[in-house]
Amino acid sequence: MSAQLRLVSPRHVNPTVPVRPTNAALRSREYLTAKEVEKLSDTARRDGRYGHRDATLILIAFRHGLRAKETAELEWSQVEFSRSASLHVRRAKNGKASVHPLRGDEIRALRELRRQFPDSAFVFTTERDGPFTPDAINRLIKRIGERAGFDFPVHAHMLRHACGYALANAGHDTRAIQDWLGHRSIQHTVRYTELNPARFKDFWRD
Repeated sequence: MSAQLRLVSPRHVNPTVPVRPTNAALRSREYLTAKEVEKLSDTARRDGRYGHRDATLILIAFRHGLRAKETAELEWSQVEFSRSASLHVRRAKNGKASVHPLRGDEIRALRELRRQFPDSAFVFTTERDGPFTPDAINRLIKRIGERAGFDFPVHAHMLRHACGYALANAGHDTRAIQDWLGHRSIQHTVRYTELNPARFKDFWRD
């Protein structure tokens, strides 16, 4: 006797999986200007419960182009308070490690932060005396951006992009910016120099 097959309608229908909008659709831009970074830092210092910590976090992440993960995992063992004060930067995403000089305002800010949190192995510590997570840093920067009155969402990676654009606008060599940011490929660095108007300063000059 031959078996007869018949089609059976499925009892369960999988819902449509929502597609996350692109970053470009969610945000008007992906970086801050140096003036906007200064505004963000001033707001953190003035309005926050841990104002000095938050302002120092913004300063260090901006100056050294740190990702949220790199900022969260930054340890005091990576900071040298010597005649040639420096920051030993360990990069995420297989980036190139490097040693960056620390400027005077960074040194003063870090010394004060060390005084405020003397028992922590991590440079940036939460109110529970533990290290930040990358998500916690993003939430912190978002809240500070809202308090600062920005009309677009602010996130921690904007500080890394702000560093790249600030260095490009100051006329620094693309290869040097690549090394500063720890990029393995220069293709990730040229985005900063492409928007630098100084590239065209001699065009149509008499």
